[in-house]
Amino acid sequence: MNERQTEYFRRKLQAWREELLDEGRSTIMGLQDSSRNIPDIADRASEETDRALELRTRDRQRKLVAKIDQALRRIDNGEYGYCEVTGEPISLKRLDARPIATLSLEAQERHERSEKVHRDD
Repeated sequence: MNERQTEYFRRKLQAWREELLDEGRSTIMGLQDSSRNIPDIADRASEETDRALELRTRDRQRKLVAKIDQALRRIDNGEYGYCEVTGEPISLKRLDARPIATLSLEAQERHERSEKVHRDD
């Protein structure tokens, strides 16, 4: 991967990270603002369900931010774009679709097949 491509992925990851952090901040503000007392039990239950879903989504995004940070560290270390299993380059098309990928498509498929075999036991 050349410098231009590396910089493209660095910017893409940084923009994605910032977008997720902004969404997280808006969620926190929204949860703080919506701490109102709702008298109707059905409305209160609906709001609690919405809050729980929002918090689960934010937790997934928090984990995604950690993976983005790892990808950015791999860029800094010169390890970005190489499969952790085979050491072979990950295709640019795959990285563009999933910039946090750590496995080549072939290694990912093998991993998923082995997971399925172990899950079926």
